[in-house]
Amino acid sequence: MSISAPYGTGDASYQAAGGIDGLQQLVADFYRIMDQSPAYAALRAMHPEDLSIARDKLACFLSGWLGGPKLFREKYGPIALPAFHAQWPIDERGSRAWLDCMAEAIACQPYAPDFAEYLLRQLQVPAERIVQASRARHGYGCPFNA
Repeated sequence: MSISAPYGTGDASYQAAGGIDGLQQLVADFYRIMDQSPAYAALRAMHPEDLSIARDKLACFLSGWLGGPKLFREKYGPIALPAFHAQWPIDERGSRAWLDCMAEAIACQPYAPDFAEYLLRQLQVPAERIVQASRARHGYGCPFNA
């Protein structure tokens, strides 16, 4: 796929991810890997049994975040990612588990290697913000340390 604008400009990242269909596949693979891998059991335990809404919210968030349609805002209202996740005690280890699971899901996609690397690097930003918000609310305790 030829991208005329660099990733992060306009909807170039959204297009590189395959639009909403590509993002929905990424999210489906992310949660499938989380469900199947014992390495992500603590991460999975933070999610409801039925992942339908979590899947939709993540795909909608990624759509707008990558320069595509602002689907999260349209469906769910304003995005308050760190504030929402602050309800769980998430430290660097928990954040790393989420990023590792996402890296596995990204590897399942037909993305250009430079886009896959770019996407994972960009996902580190909200992951770090979530750790900071959780730390402000919970201190350093985390279920991943058990």
